[in-house]
Amino acid sequence: MKVIIDTCVWTLALRRKKSKTNGHVKELEELINEVRVQFVGPVRQEVLSGVKLKRQFDILKKHLSAFADLPLSTGDYELAAEYYNLARENGIQGSNTDFLLCAVSARHKMPIFTTDQDFTHFQRVMPIKLHPVRAAFQ
Repeated sequence: MKVIIDTCVWTLALRRKKSKTNGHVKELEELINEVRVQFVGPVRQEVLSGVKLKRQFDILKKHLSAFADLPLSTGDYELAAEYYNLARENGIQGSNTDFLLCAVSARHKMPIFTTDQDFTHFQRVMPIKLHPVRAAFQ
């Protein structure tokens, strides 16, 4: 089963001073090896945004091109808006990208791999699943 990788996990893995013992980084590496990584366009945009040097941007863009984006539909955006409203009614805040990931996760029945604790709140009101770090990497 494919796993949607959130921006925060990519950012953690791509840091220059990343910890080789970080469980989230090890889990991402394993998911890559298993060809289970699912990219979503808005996450690609977030990962590439803010890269200061053009050369670094081009290198990162080339590396990320190995991962195809899941095509998004009008239904994904409509469901994301519905989730935004549902969360707001329940006193839960999040970003538009977060709600889009939740919509894609629910529609395609793919778990989300994230370090963002907001997603545990989203789970209370949305039918999403989170991908855990394997016990071997904790």
